[in-house]
Amino acid sequence: MKLKSLLACLLLFLATTGTAWADKYSEAKSIFQNAGESSGFFNNAYGYALFPTIGKAGLVIGGAHGEGRVYKGGKYVGDSTVTQVSVGFQLGGQAYSQIVFLQDKRAFDEFTSGNFEFGAGVGAVAITAAANANATTAGNTAGASGGSKNADTVSGGYHKGMAVFTVAKGGLMYEASVSGQKFTYEAR
Repeated sequence: MKLKSLLACLLLFLATTGTAWADKYSEAKSIFQNAGESSGFFNNAYGYALFPTIGKAGLVIGGAHGEGRVYKGGKYVGDSTVTQVSVGFQLGGQAYSQIVFLQDKRAFDEFTSGNFEFGAGVGAVAITAAANANATTAGNTAGASGGSKNADTVSGGYHKGMAVFTVAKGGLMYEASVSGQKFTYEAR
């Protein structure tokens, strides 16, 4: 009898965890769909990679990591991770969401080739509620107050078939460093 109760609890836990996992992707997608200019990219992008939470921390040497999903034509087709290592003046930690829109098949194939890297010069549009600012993977991090529910975006577009948007979730990071992002991909 105890074994059945334990199995029932385990199944309930797994079902709840799966729902929570799916909800974080739905919530992150909703934020980007309702935030100014990033919303229009859903209509014309060939695909996109969505990272609900990327954690970042640094003290001279820093790093960031997050897990995400890749979508093609709106359908979930694979999993991705993002890793970032940075060197330079930095102090603090933060969490943010990120989406990488892939303009066409070439950009999608390049991103999903297995190991893809953004160089230090690729920019991301920072989505904030109280201020508009540009951020780059080169470490120029934007900070702002307000929540993601009333987010807005600044002007941005595709660069070599990709457009990147981020929204801060919390934390504080001071940074003047050089870094890039590396992505992995595994088909579903």
